[in-house]
This record gives sequence, C-alpha cells and structure tokens, in this order.
Amino acid sequence: MHHNHQHNKNEGNIKAAFFLNFGFAIIEAFGGYLTNSIAIMADALHDLGDSISLLMSWQLERLSNRSSNTRYSYGYKRYSLLGALLGSMILIGGIVVVAFESIKRLQNPQPTNAQGMLLLSITGIAVNGFAAIKAGKGNNLNSRMIYWHMLEDALGWAAVLVVSIVLMFVDIPVLDPILSLAISGFILFNVIRNLKQTADLFLQGVPLGIDIRDIEQAVLTDDKVVGIHHTHIWSLDGEHHVLTSHVVLDESTKKEDIRRVKEIFRGLAGDFHLAHTTIEFEYVESDCSMNNNILEDLNE
Repeated sequence: MHHNHQHNKNEGNIKAAFFLNFGFAIIEAFGGYLTNSIAIMADALHDLGDSISLLMSWQLERLSNRSSNTRYSYGYKRYSLLGALLGSMILIGGIVVVAFESIKRLQNPQPTNAQGMLLLSITGIAVNGFAAIKAGKGNNLNSRMIYWHMLEDALGWAAVLVVSIVLMFVDIPVLDPILSLAISGFILFNVIRNLKQTADLFLQGVPLGIDIRDIEQAVLTDDKVVGIHHTHIWSLDGEHHVLTSHVVLDESTKKEDIRRVKEIFRGLAGDFHLAHTTIEFEYVESDCSMNNNILEDLNE
C-alpha cells in the first residue's frame, strides 16, 4: 500500500510539473519576443523541450506502476528509470541550445526591455520554483531528473531577475547571456552526475550506498552459514532493488536454522530497500555449477 501511494505521488508530481511548464512556455515565448531577451527566448524554446520530456516522463512513470505479468516478471518499474535516462539527455540537449544562443548574444549584445523581463522573471521563478518543489518530493531517479529540469528553469529566471534589475539602472546588455551561461554550466554539472548514476543502474550496476560485502558479512555471522557466493544486486528503478545469492550451509543445518538465516535476509531487505530476494541454499559438498551436460538436458 505504501509503495502504491508513493508511485501515485511521483506520478502526480510529474503531471503537475508538466502542465505548469507547458503553460508557462507559451507565455514566455510571447514575453521573450516582446522584450527582445535572448535569455527568455532561449528559455522558452528550452521549456517547450522540457514539456515534451515531462510528458514522456509522466507517461513512463504511469506505466511503471503496472503490476508484474508473464512478460515483465519484475513489473514495469524500469520504465521510470528509462524516463530518467531519456529526460536527462533531452535536458542536456536543451542546455547546449541555450549555451549556443548565449554565446551568439555575447558576440553581438542587444538591448532588452528590462521592465518586461522583470515581470516575466518574477512569474517564472514562482511557476518553476513551485514545480521544482513538487518534483523534489518524489523519491526515484525520474522525479530527481524532473527536479533538475525545474530547478534549472527557476535559476534561469532568477538570473533574468538580476539582469533586469541591473539593466534598469546600467546599460550592460552582455549580462543577459553571461548569467545564462553560468546557470547552464551549473545545471549541466548536476545533470551529468545524475545521468551517470542512472546509466549505472540501467546497466545493472550495484546501487549507490550498497556494498555487497556488508550483506555477505551480515549473513556469515550465523554459525550455520559456511560461505556465501554469487551475490548479485541491481535496481529496478533506483528505489526498488533485487538481490540473488547462494548461501552454503553446514551439513548439520536444520529447518529452524534455515528460518533464522531467512530472517537475516528479511532484515537486510528493509535496510537496503530490497523488493525481491532469491536465495539458493547449498550444503558444503554441493556443486552449484551448471555444467554443459545439465544445460543440454534443460534445453531438450
């Protein structure tokens, strides 16, 4: 029940961020044209790309809530991870567009309507700031990437606010593209960091904050456990993880001993957010390898 509530919350936050972002992108496109601000025009274009990314992320997040079936035995949670991966790529593309336009404006500064920029920037900070807060309440990588989308926009508008105030007193139009480049660089750094984490999980790397050795050492504390190997951990969506392992037991192990070892894994499931655990128990003289003859029999 708790997981379903959290999934619905993540989906609702992304949905709200999409409608806020798309609606404001239309407004700022007209505002950028009227104020002749490259920062606003570039941000309008970027927000339209963001809206496409948010719509995609919203649909993938909704799809990730589906239950498991015979085709997707672990469920659809990795669709949320796919949303984070694609969303981060779109965001990087948008940052490149903004940076390119800013560099062009650096080479050819143009006057802007400071009063119009001021009004739009206050609205932009409020809308995108609220959307960032909504997305930031999510607890998976897809929500985190949406958060950086919205934070980038909010900070971009904060830069426009500063520029508009300065331009009302001093004629330095080059400030517009300079601050735009600074914000783009800050966001790019964080997006690349999150993209690396998302790619690692997509390639079934061990989730951050988990050390397989810690799990194995916890299981080895039981006196009936002789050894543990083939321990693998990967993540479905950055929030729900999967663990498989082979546990070697002493020959004298009884049913109550096995139950005790299972309780250790249940405790680890809570500590490490393990949604699925598959444990194979073996005895000292057992051979867990599957040789070619066995594989041939299985394929027949």
